[in-house]
Amino acid sequence: MSTDTTTSAAGPPAGRPDAQPGGHHDAQLPHRPEARPSHSSGLPLPSRPLGATGESISVLGLGAWAIGGGGWSFGWGPQDDEASLATMRHAIELGITWIDTAGVYGYGHSEEVVGRFLAGLPATDRPLVFTKGGLSWDVADPMATPVRDSSPAIIRTQCEDSLRRLGVERIDLYQFHWPDETGVPVEESWGEMARLVQEGKVRWGGVSNYSVDLLERCEALRHVDTIQPHLSLIARDAAADLLPWAREHGTGVICYSPMESGQLTDTFSRERREALAGDDWRRRVPPFADAALTKNLALRDALRPIAERHGSTTAAVAVAWVLTWDGVSGAIVGARSPEQIDGWIGAAALRLTDEDLDEIAAAVRATGAGSGPERPA
Repeated sequence: MSTDTTTSAAGPPAGRPDAQPGGHHDAQLPHRPEARPSHSSGLPLPSRPLGATGESISVLGLGAWAIGGGGWSFGWGPQDDEASLATMRHAIELGITWIDTAGVYGYGHSEEVVGRFLAGLPATDRPLVFTKGGLSWDVADPMATPVRDSSPAIIRTQCEDSLRRLGVERIDLYQFHWPDETGVPVEESWGEMARLVQEGKVRWGGVSNYSVDLLERCEALRHVDTIQPHLSLIARDAAADLLPWAREHGTGVICYSPMESGQLTDTFSRERREALAGDDWRRRVPPFADAALTKNLALRDALRPIAERHGSTTAAVAVAWVLTWDGVSGAIVGARSPEQIDGWIGAAALRLTDEDLDEIAAAVRATGAGSGPERPA
């Protein structure tokens, strides 16, 4: 079970180039002032080490996928930029210390809005900014599925585009969004990540949605600072292999979609699904089809007694379950309004008991929802 105190973590072997001074822990640009919550936030949220980076992050981070708005292949429908800015302000006021976005979200729009938010903050109040590259899109055909392209030239160009949109000199964490599907060996892609770190454009390098086999190939070349797997009560497979790998290698873990894109929140329903915007990606994916949705909502309903015992919400229980896994540094939780953050922020302090975890595991078995290990050790 994870704890919220700074602990020692394994790092790259001493003989590796990135374990030496000037390697991935020693960026070339001056260190930006440490991000910390606004003075209006009161006590900070619990934090955990981000692998072997030497940095700790709040156990909850704000996901900026929906902030990209609608009109593209994996959008969430229309989103007001002012509402997005208010949401980010609220997150920082509550003690969240990092935002996760990606170049592909809104085809650059999410990063632009995050950049506007950063520009309005004193340097000492700025959150850490994590973003991703390696998905190429066609502005002339916005509803086409982006291509998973991690060729060095694409990675470099997209990193520089992200730097410009975000308005920063260095990206705190740059991640490959998905494994390449164009035939580029991962060693070539990861070598470009190492060069971006060496040049000071990126502080830490990570990957998202990578298998253990790909992680091993990356790790042989340069330490993988973080991984970003999908982990939720429904998508549990990462707990079986990726989390043990990360613990063994001193790699930070930031999990996405802990509320399963809204299905584990208190108010999601079939009626809500039918009311989604016409271009909302959830309308056309199997996890939101009737058969899966029936099981997933039954599992969500089984969380209600646990939430009531803790004076909390099913959303917070779902996120807290993810945070219970040993090795998880933090969970990326999306929001489109300050009120949505209020629905899950309690997960940071919610401690699930053994009884709770047993009850949840029984519900997983009874509903047949998802796949993967049923219970943290």
